[in-house]
Amino acid sequence: MNTITNNFSIELFIWQAFILLAIGLWIYCLIDILKNKFAQNNKLIWILVVIFMPFIGPLLYIIIGKNKKLN
Repeated sequence: MNTITNNFSIELFIWQAFILLAIGLWIYCLIDILKNKFAQNNKLIWILVVIFMPFIGPLLYIIIGKNKKLN
């Protein structure tokens, strides 16, 4: 029992929470993009941005892309 509490690392916990947040944000953005309509090829462009830019892509979509939806 003593080794469990001694091996706890707050840095590892923060890193894991950050990774889970990034994955959740990634999934949320992909679902939102697929559910909504966009002009021309913007849907494909946003999907590629979110997939190939793991943390920055979803943030860009939330800041810029949500305003580009048609509905």
